[in-house]
Amino acid sequence: MSKIRVYEIAKQLNISSKELIKKLKEFGVEVHSHMSTLEDDEAQLIVDYYSNDKQESESTEIPEEKVEEDANIVAKQEQSTKKMNDSNKKAKNQKDKGMKEEVKQEVKQDSVEHSDDIQVIQIPNKITVQTLAEKLGKAPSEVIKFLMMKGVMAAINQEIDFDTASQVAEEYGILLEEEAEEVLEEKMFEEEPDNPEDLVERPPVVVVMGHVDHGKTSLLDAIRESNVTAKEAGGITQHIGASTVEINGKKITFLDTPGHEAFTAMRMRGAQVTDIAILVVAADDGVMPQTIEAINHAKAANVQIIVAVNKIDKPSANPDRVKQELADHGLLVEEWGGDTICVPVSAIAKTNLDTLLEMVLLVAEMAELKANPNKRARGTIIEAQLDKGRGPVATVLVQSGTLKVGDPIVAGSAYGRIRAMMDDKGRRVKKAGPSTPVEILGLSEVPAAGDSFYVAESDKQARHYAQILAERNREQSLRATPNKVSLDDLFSQIQSGNVKQLNIVVKADVQGSVEAVKQSLERLSNDEVRIHTIHGGVGAITESDVMLASASNAIIIGFNVRPEAGAKSVAETEKVDIRLYRIIYNAIEDIEAAMKGMLDPEFQEKVIGHAEIRQTFKVSGVGTIGGAYVQDGKFVRNAKVRIIRNGIVVYEGQLSSLKRFKDDVKEVNTGYECGLTFEKYNDIKEGDIVEAFVMEEIPRT
Repeated sequence: MSKIRVYEIAKQLNISSKELIKKLKEFGVEVHSHMSTLEDDEAQLIVDYYSNDKQESESTEIPEEKVEEDANIVAKQEQSTKKMNDSNKKAKNQKDKGMKEEVKQEVKQDSVEHSDDIQVIQIPNKITVQTLAEKLGKAPSEVIKFLMMKGVMAAINQEIDFDTASQVAEEYGILLEEEAEEVLEEKMFEEEPDNPEDLVERPPVVVVMGHVDHGKTSLLDAIRESNVTAKEAGGITQHIGASTVEINGKKITFLDTPGHEAFTAMRMRGAQVTDIAILVVAADDGVMPQTIEAINHAKAANVQIIVAVNKIDKPSANPDRVKQELADHGLLVEEWGGDTICVPVSAIAKTNLDTLLEMVLLVAEMAELKANPNKRARGTIIEAQLDKGRGPVATVLVQSGTLKVGDPIVAGSAYGRIRAMMDDKGRRVKKAGPSTPVEILGLSEVPAAGDSFYVAESDKQARHYAQILAERNREQSLRATPNKVSLDDLFSQIQSGNVKQLNIVVKADVQGSVEAVKQSLERLSNDEVRIHTIHGGVGAITESDVMLASASNAIIIGFNVRPEAGAKSVAETEKVDIRLYRIIYNAIEDIEAAMKGMLDPEFQEKVIGHAEIRQTFKVSGVGTIGGAYVQDGKFVRNAKVRIIRNGIVVYEGQLSSLKRFKDDVKEVNTGYECGLTFEKYNDIKEGDIVEAFVMEEIPRT
């Protein structure tokens, strides 16, 4: 029985092949593409349908001559395909006669399948002329000539789209199928499975965190110096963002992050690189606000904490007070019956450094940290920059497999072949195993810290995967709507099963308020959703708070405090919900209502200006007048205002008068001075910031 191709029927009916394929599927006729063939009865069925649809009166039968002609075409094309296949088989045996290995690999058997006796090749959505020619087994000049005849001017390295490539393949009787992008991404991110017998012990990756001036950098430097051997170049450690030390024949990798901000920023990008956090607390200073932040960031990342009580050489050192304060924040040390390892150290006197490192190894041993070094490497970019002499330079941490010089890698939208690798001592190395930090050269551009990197099969695959990731990142940035939880959509997310735990960050004016808000909100937990406070602190809402909330998908509850200017803009970018309250009961009411899906339309405040109090004047019968300078926006008469002192709200109420010199005015704009008085409040001080705002009703969607 003779057959006819889909595209020939489409031409005959003057419709597109895509439309015809869609209609055939509606009739239950399965076809792969425009090159698939149809039986006579299937062809007749579709011709009849379109003829009736257009109400054409003439007969719709396919003439016998046409069928015969089509059969001849089919026969010729099959003959052509057979010749090509024979030619390809013959070409495979010509390795010793100078055939290029790369071309041979491209025409390998497993990249080609046969459907309806037609050669089927899978290609991506876009392909270069040279790659297409290799896949078709044709000379690039032949493909370029065909494209020119079709009016397409394309150079050998220029990309053409799938439809254009299909026309070229059609000329040679070959069917192209588009390789789904999802399949490519699965291939890209698919990690080679590990057999338990292939796993070997790997060094732990450690980050040092703590309050500013408590000795994080000094401790890290002291650890490095005490572990530098005479063989190393002058004992100088090159700064590459990470370093490796050795004790008792075992290695430990330290990441030089500037603090919990960088630690959380990397976690926001999905990079979970650290195994252990050393929390540095000064013995003479105790637990401070940043110490608490570091504890909560490490807990949120599920990282084991080891406490290093530093500066024990100081006369004012009081380690027991530190242990008590740590216990108050959920870290009970071992000697007090808890499970937190605590080591007293001195970075200056280099006391107990070996003990601290031994404890790190002990925790690592208990965690059974293992990886398979015998596969293609994967890991994370720790930091990267553009070097004038060397081009894009990146410090990477290998997490599994072994990275080698010459490997083709993908790092976000960057790609390339590794030209050189240096370790943290500045020495050139040829390979790096799991938990090893190295600096690499050879990338096409500077990747972002926190990006994952993968070793690809070839340079071409690395470039292709990087292009897919770059395109996907562009699309995501255009959409830019992260699925962050907020009070407005909390109920719907609970209903759909997306939220089982509501994480909150609490900031308040005093510690007592922090505890009261935490306890009150956590008591609202029920069977459907648990409310969990991941961080609570005193003072203004900072960028660090917003980053932690973003990484943990939390909302921020502020009680008698305001967000810093930088924190506000980061919150808008990261879509973090910040709720500010003056009364604890209102916060409880809002979250309770959100959990039940009953939030009422709300009034949202709109800040209209800020002014700084630069002088104060006491006037009898009037009270205290603040001589102020409007920093931004404008101040209007009878506006609502709040006075902020060191990030804490000390007054919220009404502006009672607004003056320019001695005259009352309706408004004062940016850059002008004015006199302010406040209803029932006179305790204003120089340096106070006055925030003016109005309330706008925002109906909930």
